[in-house]
Amino acid sequence: MNETQLRKIQEGAGFVAALDQSGGSTPKALANYGVDESSYSNDGEMFDAIHAMRTRIMTSPAFGGDRVIGAILFEMTMDREVEGQETAHYLWDVKEVVPFLKVDKGLADEADGAQVMKPMPGLDELLGRAAAKGVFGTKMRSVVKLANEAGVNAVVDQQFEVGHQILGAGLVPIIEPEVDINSPEKAAAEALLRARLLEHANQLSDDQKVMLKLTLPEEDNFYADLVNHPQIVRVVALSGGYSRDEACERMSRNNGVIASFSRALTQGLSAQQSDDEFNATLDASIAQIFAASNT
Repeated sequence: MNETQLRKIQEGAGFVAALDQSGGSTPKALANYGVDESSYSNDGEMFDAIHAMRTRIMTSPAFGGDRVIGAILFEMTMDREVEGQETAHYLWDVKEVVPFLKVDKGLADEADGAQVMKPMPGLDELLGRAAAKGVFGTKMRSVVKLANEAGVNAVVDQQFEVGHQILGAGLVPIIEPEVDINSPEKAAAEALLRARLLEHANQLSDDQKVMLKLTLPEEDNFYADLVNHPQIVRVVALSGGYSRDEACERMSRNNGVIASFSRALTQGLSAQQSDDEFNATLDASIAQIFAASNT
């Protein structure tokens, strides 16, 4: 583990950019960016288009370690280059932004009001490759839809089981048990989630550090015990379908929680914008999210 990067994530002012749209979410991300499906004819061209978008974000003068302390990458982004350097090295060496990697393979079918992660048979190989490329940590997502204790426990138990595998590879896992913002039982689900997360966090040894990525809760500062937990490096929040304004407003009321936004970060960006327009829009977005993260 890189101690300089750990300190930046633990203590740095700013937020984590989520640039990790996968094959399933890429067409929607590109459409929001003004790149229609008719402009690419296969997956290769689609991934070229999303890499061009991500490169434009990462190389923008608005994007840097003074406000963006980390960035989560899709595997294909990690394997590509930005301005002639491997992406993770570019992020850290040029921008002073700590690189993370999305490692999950998507969600299993819903059971007990939740979706655990699909199996990840090649995870050890991927973790080894990520560590060799200078990646600091990982991210993996599950979803909780109802306040069903069996479902919540299945999600959290699996997240920590895989989290221990990631810790064993020398990387810091971001554990993401998202609670669906449209859940009719959102507050009750959050109560079950908090209890199970604390159980697992309390079992971590002194040298085991994890991060959490959580949906912004119904009750302000509901996750304070996790924010202040000695084994939890940082609690970051997903936008989860809230508009950027609402996500930032909710986050500003949760002290010590910082953003890890994807769609809310890129909201308003367009392939058709001039570089000046693009950079100004991104700068305004980063400034708003940065301000809301520093509360």
